[in-house]
Amino acid sequence: MAAYTQLLQQVKSGELVRLKAGVYAKPEALADTMINLNKLVPGGVLCLYSAWSHYGLTVQIAPAFCVAVKRGRKVVLPDYPPIKLYRVSDPFFQLGLVRAKVGCYVVPIYDIERCVCDALRYRNKIGIETSSEILRNYLSRPDCNLDKLHNYAKILRVDTLLSRYLEIAL
Repeated sequence: MAAYTQLLQQVKSGELVRLKAGVYAKPEALADTMINLNKLVPGGVLCLYSAWSHYGLTVQIAPAFCVAVKRGRKVVLPDYPPIKLYRVSDPFFQLGLVRAKVGCYVVPIYDIERCVCDALRYRNKIGIETSSEILRNYLSRPDCNLDKLHNYAKILRVDTLLSRYLEIAL
């Protein structure tokens, strides 16, 4: 009980910030550009704006961390930092899942080709200009893999759209 009382005193004094039950952080750690995703949203995957920003595909900054979770899973979010959840159905959840060092944390994140396909899937929500920018930036990279991109596009059912974008871009 003494450790809990000590935590409460540190929160009151401002030495620590309570993020959610059992998760505390020092205020200077909150200024970091990445969160410990494994602690705050166990089983969550960095996606959309957060992933696009990590890969340098867009200059737009999301007002919250974008995290994908399996559809139907209950998640308790902390008060801070802001996190936007995206529920992904089971067959698509594992597609392109990798672990990468972002900031000072190793977090689950979708690979770059999956992120480009997600930009096409969410083009009506994020805007056609943003999805075009993401695809253009991907195509300009020396490590772009069109075969992998096209394969993901088939699985995510955006292959026709990708073909149209590629016809215009190339």
